[in-house]
This record gives sequence, C-alpha cells and structure tokens, in this order.
Amino acid sequence: MSRSTPSRCGALAGILIAVTCGVRAASAQEGPARGQAPSGEREQGTTREAGPGARAPGDDAALEVRPPELIDAVEAAYPEAARAAGEEGSVVLRLTIDAEGRVTRAEVATPAGRGFDEAAQEAALRFRFTPARRGDRSVASRILYRVDFRLPAAAPEAAAPEAAVPAGPAANAGVASAGVVSTGIASAGGASTGIANAGVPNAGVAAAAPAAGPSAAAPPAIEVQVRGASEAERLRQSAQAVQVIETVEAKKQSADLGEVLSRAEGVGVRRLGGLGSDARFSLNGLTEDRIRFFLDGVPLDLAGHTFGVANVPVNLIDRVEIYRGVVPLRFGADALGGAVNLVTDRDTRGSRASASYQVGSFGTYRLTLSARHTHEPSGLFARASGFLDRAKNDYPIDVMEPDPESGRLAPARARRFHDGYLAGGADAEVGVVRRPWADRLLLRGFYVAHDKEVQHGTLVDIRQGRVVSPPFGEVAFGRQTGGAVLRYAQPFFGKVRLDALAGYSYVRTPFLNVATCTYDWSGRCVERPYRGEFEDTANDQSVHQHTAFARINATWTPAPGHLLRFGLSPTRVTRTGRNLVVAEPEKDPLTATRDLWSGVAGVEHEVRPFEGRLENIAFAKVYLQGVRTREILPSGLLGDVDRTVHRMGAGDSLRFRFTDALYAKASYEYATRLPTPEELFGDGGLIVWNLHLEPEVSHNVNVGVTLERAETAAGHLRLSANGFGRFTEDLITLRRHLGFSKYGNTLSARSVGVESSAGWTSPGDWLSLDGHVTWQDFREGSTGARIQNQPYLFGGASARAQWPGIAATGDVLSLTWYADYVHAFFVGPEDHGAAHSKAEIPSQLVHTLALTYEVTRGGRTVSSTVEVQNLTDEKAFSFYGVQRPGRAAYAKLALSL
Repeated sequence: MSRSTPSRCGALAGILIAVTCGVRAASAQEGPARGQAPSGEREQGTTREAGPGARAPGDDAALEVRPPELIDAVEAAYPEAARAAGEEGSVVLRLTIDAEGRVTRAEVATPAGRGFDEAAQEAALRFRFTPARRGDRSVASRILYRVDFRLPAAAPEAAAPEAAVPAGPAANAGVASAGVVSTGIASAGGASTGIANAGVPNAGVAAAAPAAGPSAAAPPAIEVQVRGASEAERLRQSAQAVQVIETVEAKKQSADLGEVLSRAEGVGVRRLGGLGSDARFSLNGLTEDRIRFFLDGVPLDLAGHTFGVANVPVNLIDRVEIYRGVVPLRFGADALGGAVNLVTDRDTRGSRASASYQVGSFGTYRLTLSARHTHEPSGLFARASGFLDRAKNDYPIDVMEPDPESGRLAPARARRFHDGYLAGGADAEVGVVRRPWADRLLLRGFYVAHDKEVQHGTLVDIRQGRVVSPPFGEVAFGRQTGGAVLRYAQPFFGKVRLDALAGYSYVRTPFLNVATCTYDWSGRCVERPYRGEFEDTANDQSVHQHTAFARINATWTPAPGHLLRFGLSPTRVTRTGRNLVVAEPEKDPLTATRDLWSGVAGVEHEVRPFEGRLENIAFAKVYLQGVRTREILPSGLLGDVDRTVHRMGAGDSLRFRFTDALYAKASYEYATRLPTPEELFGDGGLIVWNLHLEPEVSHNVNVGVTLERAETAAGHLRLSANGFGRFTEDLITLRRHLGFSKYGNTLSARSVGVESSAGWTSPGDWLSLDGHVTWQDFREGSTGARIQNQPYLFGGASARAQWPGIAATGDVLSLTWYADYVHAFFVGPEDHGAAHSKAEIPSQLVHTLALTYEVTRGGRTVSSTVEVQNLTDEKAFSFYGVQRPGRAAYAKLALSL
C-alpha cells in the first residue's frame, strides 16, 4: 500500500463526515411526531409469508395481548438550571420493557431539552412494570411514556422539595409528573397486537403542591407496542439448526459479505486475494459445494451471483441464515453440510430507498442502489436494485525472483499487477401484493456480469511464505448471467398456503488463456514459442448454460400446533460451449450438449406441544438425478451416456424451551449431495468432466444450548455452546493432474467439533462485547489423518462502543473493533513427511477498526464510516499460501430513506 493511501482516505472520510453533518443540520428541525414509531419500526400487517415455523391461525400470535402496568415509579429530578429559570417541559419517552417488567431502554421520542430529557431517562430506567402478556406468556413490549415537568402555581422558588414521593390518584400533584401519551394500537417486529385504551393507575408522582396543566387529568391511556419476535428471532428460537446474522451494522461498514460471515462461530471464509477473488467457505469442516447458497430461497448461482457468496454486496442483504447440517425442506436442496440463505429486503409495504458508496486501498470502489414502492389501493408493487464493484487488487506481496546477475532466486517485494475485478448488475421486480387472489405475485428480472483477471493458477510454488511461481499477465475469466423468477404465494381455505416460484437462468462463462509471454513480477514479457500461461495449454472458449427450475411448497395446518409441509424442487440444466483454439468443432469436447436434471421432494411435520415449549420437525426426502450427454470413448469417438441415480434421506430437529430466553436444540439428518454441473461437466476451463461421480452422503448431528438474553443489573448476557458431527462417505474432491484437474469420489471422512459464543451489552447499549471460538477435527475415515489445508482452531472477538446524542438527538458515534484469529495448520497431508519440512500456514491475528457517525431524522438515516482493515499489517495467507492484502483503509457513506 502506498504511503499516500491513508491520507487520501482520511481526507475523503472528512468529506463524508461533513456531508453527514450537513444532512443532520438540514433536517435538525424535523423531530419525531407525537406517538410516532421510530425509524425501522413500521407497522406490519397481519398477512405474513408462510415459512418454516410460520404460525397457524389460533396459535399464540393471535392471542389477546395485555399491556404492561406501572407498579414502581421513580420521581424524575427537576433540573436545577430549569427550576431556577422558571422553565417547564414535557418529555415523551419510548420505553422498552423486557419480559420481566424491567425497563431496558429509555429513548427520547419527543425531547424538551434543558436537562429535562436526561432527568426523565434516568428516572424511567428505574421503573418497574408488570410485563405485557400474550395469552399466558410474558413478552417484551414498548410503550410511549410522557413525563411532565411543572412548577407549582405559586412561589415556584420555594416549592421545589429535594425529594418527593408518589401519591394516590387523587393527589395529582408533583414537581415532575408522569403520564402515558396517546391511545390506540401499534406494533413492531412484525407481530400483530390487539390492545387499546389500557389504563395505567396512578401513573404520576406527587410532591407538596398541586400541579397545573394537563398532568392533572384523569388516569391516562397507554399506547403499547408489543414487540413480537422478528423473523430473525423466530428462526433462532425455532427447532431448526440455524444461525441468523443481521447486517444492520455491517451495512455501515466496509467489510464485504465474506468477512461478515467469517465472524460467526463455525464459519470460515478464506480468500484467495482481494475483492472479487475466489473464496473457500467452510461450515463445521465441510467446504465448497457441500454447502448450498441461496438468495431469497433461489440458488445463488441461478439468481445472478455466480462469483460466490463472499462477493455479494452486503448492502443489498438484510440478513443471512446459516443452516448447519440439517437443511429445511423448503429450499429443495441436496446439501451435505448445510445451507446459507441471503435474504434481501422482502418488505412490501410503503416506500424505501437506500444507497451506499465505498472507496479505499488498492483501487477499490463499491456502489449500491435500491428502492421499492407499493401503491396500497391497487396493491401494485415495484422494487429495483443495482451494484457496481471495481478493484485493482494491486497490493504488495513477498516473492522470490531470479537475481539479474547470478540467476539465483532471491527475496523481493512486488505488487500484484494482473488481479483486477469488475462486476456490476441490476434487477427489477414488479407485481401485486395483498390481493384476494394473490398474497404475492411478483416477477423479478436480473442481469449480472463479472470479469476477473487471474494472477496465478491452482498450483503455486510457495517457499517460506514467498511466491516462487511466475505471475500470469493475460489470463482472464468471467461470467455473465441473466434470467427471471416468478413468485406466487396465497393462502387457501384458512388452513393451506401455497408458496411457489419458477425461473430461468442463462450463464455464459468465457475463459481466455492464449498469451505467448512469460511474465515476471515487474510485468515484463518474455516471448516464447507456444501459447497459454496456465499449465502450458491454450484456451479461448466460452461455456453456455441454460437452467430451468421450480420450487413448490405447500403448508397445511390440520389442527392447532400441527403443520404439514410438502415440497417439490425440479431443476434441469443444459450446457454446451466452444473452444476456438480447437480448429475442428467435431473434435472439441465442449461442443457436446450435456443435459442434467435433478429433483428433491419431501414431506415435513412440525408439532409444538406443551404450549409451544417443545417444538419438533420430522422430515423425509427423496433425491433424483439424471445425466444425458456424450463423452469421448476409449476408441476416441464420441458416445452417448445416459445415467440416473436416486437416494433417500430423513431427519429430525428438536427444540425445548426452559424459559423465554433459555432453550436447547438437537438435530439429525441423513443427507445427500448430488454432483453439480461443474463437477460432472467441468468448468469449461481448468477442470475437465467426470460423468460417473456418485453422490456424497453424510450423517449430520447437532446438539446445543442457547441463552438468548439474560437481563441483569449490569446489562444483558448471551451465551451459546454447540457440538456437531459430520460422518461422510464418497466425498467428491478435486484431483489435480498434469495439465488438467478433475473431480472424483476419493474418501470418507468425519468432522467433529464444538463451537461457542458469548456476549454482553451494558445498560443503555453503551458498550457491547462479543466473542466466539471453534474447534473442529476433520479427518479421513480410512487413515485417521487430518484433512489437509483445513484450519482446526479459529475464533474472533469484537467490541463496540457508542455515544448517542453527540450533537443532537438521533446522532450516534460508534467505534467498533474486530479481531479474527486462525491457528497454524498444514497445507499438505499431515501424515506425510517430517513435521519440520511440511508447508504450514502460520497463525494469523488480524485486527479491524471502524469509526462510524450516524444521523437519523424523520425516518432518514445517513452514516459515514472510516475503517482500517488488518490494522497491524499482519501477514495473512490464502488457502494456497499466497499472501493476502495487508493494511488497508476505506471510507463509506450509506443513506437510507
């Protein structure tokens, strides 16, 4: 990284903060309306999309909700300066009350200033309530509470006692009196409520003299926002083996989605280089295609993002669902080790727009835009989003180069020069929502293009942490993807719901490798008589893939507390191509038309006895796959191949809730993973076909316990501990040969381990601390040797401090620190050779520091962030042992309207 980079980013950061402050000043006169819900807490309707764990009519989501009642009030201290000046005021607070009746947060909804806001907040945090209840269950809630500061009508300078005590309803007197404002109903988090005009007895506090003004009115009414579980909370607390990562904070910062995912326990994301480079995702020891990836339930590569999950723009994602080893039926997936579902903004109410722009080291630029609008009278809905990413990735690395005089290899410092990345895409979705004949009928079209320069191949010579292999100077690879998805969802007869989608995707994959040069690390070309830098072969080719797919899920509620789900997910893939280096098309194996069809079908039963304390999901699946193509026979001629395989699978997920916050889970699946088109047909470039692969199978087990949120006087705690086992057969691995690579069934393996996380948040959310650690033992089944090139111990920690109201109410300044640790591990087989002679990836501890300033006004939010990644310039390595970027600085501006 050049010396000027941090200063340039610092200057840009100053501009971003100035822009943020300008927006804040321009909207300083806009305050929240009386009784208005805060930004992000828009009222949700009672029509909800059915998904796993979706509640049936008649369950606890439809029970009557009783509001909290104040049982222990604390008088607010009258600000001395305001009392001396004879000033009065009214403060409206938004109180968050937990399921125990404690006030965990007191936010100022309508400020009064002059010290009144702080005095009201300090008192309210010591209130005690009877908790809100849904049926027989205590639930968290949120209310609007007004504190009126009034001076006595006569002799105000003598009538302010040092302490006042609550009095009965008839007294109606006080130095600072309290009431609860507004009537009506509000909701947050997507839960419907049914509360109105719930009285609060003696909501005021009393002093020595009568009060004047509205605080002397009759017992006030209460507006309750009962916070039903959000979709993320509902998933976490369900029987499913799922971890949910919400991206609210990540959208403000510059970390890409791969870095965000790597901060979760059990998850490893190892990058080959900078932005746009290949990434190896691992979950509980299993990697690559053994984990399936989705975007809103659609396979990720069929939704436009064919360059992997790590390169998806994080600002277009609202949350990430990570399913460990046991995959819900609704995905129609044949995953071996789990699934990752990226969820975008699926809200179809009102209007929303957002944008982000990021710039930083190594020529990195990232832009995202998104907007949606609903015309409520007609139900017409439209949504659009787009992104543009660019990176040079010209960071410095350590290499070995021939000495000009002696010709011997000598240590040198060089910059990567042919590693650029350019990607962009857009999608649009239109349709109708909440109509009598369709809850959702939406058509989405998309186009995404990626182009990546290739700096080196899969076989890299690394010695003592330095690259010896010469770099590539012209090899390039890319993908262009386009397609459409039609979604339909509708309830029938009150007990049945249908969710279906159908789509088409086209992918073109070009690969260029025709250079007649050998390059050195200075970018100098040395001519040679043959073409091709990659393993001395030449390629000028493109592969064309057409995919048609569908996902059909039906949910039936035969009785309260019981759900039956049926799923069917057929897919057909057709692939062909052309390599222009092969002069005669009939001798080009890429020209053969290859057909692959597959399908997953199943049934799932969910039951919730004991008032929902126990939840169990049992399921069975069937997997089918057929291959029809032509391959080169031993005679050298092309012959027809027609092959079909099928497998069965089953599993169960169990959750028992000890308290509202403490629960235990256990799950099992006999899982199957069918070979992918790339494994069967090759990638059109570096990997050749193998049409005789067998499916992978595995026994997957999870068991764990979670403390969701333990409220204490010192803040709230969260803890989790999980154990896992993966016992697999017929693993499909990539075999490297001279001049080409090919997938094959090679071995059985087992992966066992434990993962845990812990966190603490102080009262008032001033400080949050989190940490996680994972130990996994992934070994071959036959030899017992540890699987090569796999970390077995890794973890991370984070701390976030925030200061609200720095310049005005609604402003937040936050400082966030992350640390990611990976223990040393061998690149090659553990049981081959002496320990001192083995190639090893050393232990790595990488720090990140981000400073964010956020302004919220009238539902609009602007944030600016300055972030330094790899703060200590730690030498980090990819899964090939190639050096990754060192210290890098970034600045980001994000807006939400």
